[in-house]
Amino acid sequence: MIRWRKGEVVRIRREWPGAVELDVAVPEGRCRALAYPALVGRPEPGDEVLLNTTALAMGLGTGGYAMVVALPNRLPEDPQGPGHLVKARYTPMQATVLGADEQDSPHHEVLREADSVDGMPVVVADLHSALPPILCGLYEAVPGGAGGGVRVAYVMQDGGALPAWFSMACATLREIGWLAGVVTVGQAFGGDVEAVTTHTGLLAARHVLEADVAIVTQGPGNLGTGTRWGFSGVSAGEAVNAAAVLLGRPVAALRVSEGDRRERHLGVSHHSLTAYGRVALARAHVPVPMLPGEFGERVRDQAELLAVRHELVPVPVDGLHEALSASPVRLSTMGRGLEEDLAYFLASAAAGRFAASLLS
Repeated sequence: MIRWRKGEVVRIRREWPGAVELDVAVPEGRCRALAYPALVGRPEPGDEVLLNTTALAMGLGTGGYAMVVALPNRLPEDPQGPGHLVKARYTPMQATVLGADEQDSPHHEVLREADSVDGMPVVVADLHSALPPILCGLYEAVPGGAGGGVRVAYVMQDGGALPAWFSMACATLREIGWLAGVVTVGQAFGGDVEAVTTHTGLLAARHVLEADVAIVTQGPGNLGTGTRWGFSGVSAGEAVNAAAVLLGRPVAALRVSEGDRRERHLGVSHHSLTAYGRVALARAHVPVPMLPGEFGERVRDQAELLAVRHELVPVPVDGLHEALSASPVRLSTMGRGLEEDLAYFLASAAAGRFAASLLS
């Protein structure tokens, strides 16, 4: 159940597009809180705030903030303009957004009959943390790198965070031009473009953002239960199906780890084996990173389980460590950085490198 606190803003710690991080005084002391100005208004020092402290109390690594629910003494202005897509529906924070695919959108006519992404490579991954390394591998492989004219859109599903504003990585990647834009689908919101489904999100990536490549993952904050089917990354398999139905070229990025001590995630994660081996009914390219030693052999052996349904593609990883080291955003997965779980980031970058080969 929800845990509530009232507090007072002490200072603004930092801010990025769509979000403000605060120090808030609460009865127990101080806590770190996050506000989305588009939903609650912009907090200032001295403001009273109503906080949802559930994630903070649970000690969640990704979502360990108190969330500002309201500024009781200073409500934001009512939004103006079109839009009738309601996201986070029937929750106290439901918000109305303008969907690219709805009738009031300037893009409605483009999307109304759109039925194909024209062979666009669609890289699908389990975790949000795969987004930056996929981009590192992609731009390492295309002529001119990030300035070479390849447009990449990120389609964010709703299995993790609902607001795209939560992701500092997205904000930075958008700002420096590594992403042409963010499309939020399902119940997720806050992207440059809003869409109803993963299907219309992919169509919007192609026909609204004019992307050459799309990357699909859930937002920050994967949910798992240690069971075969009880994890939010199941949606990766569904994204492969959506990409194929729309005549794209799905690229299924493997979730690989040498740093995770949980057996089900060591080597190729059971998340990848389930999502791609059981949920994805359409054929995809599965880039298999050519990692060295016994661990690399383990990864290749585990990936073979997917060969019945998909095309396994061996991808060299030489040069990818250097590309990852130059990432413009911090690389982290489950609290582990680049050197603490290098195999994870190399596998994601290998998927980006392979996707680049589909552009030629």
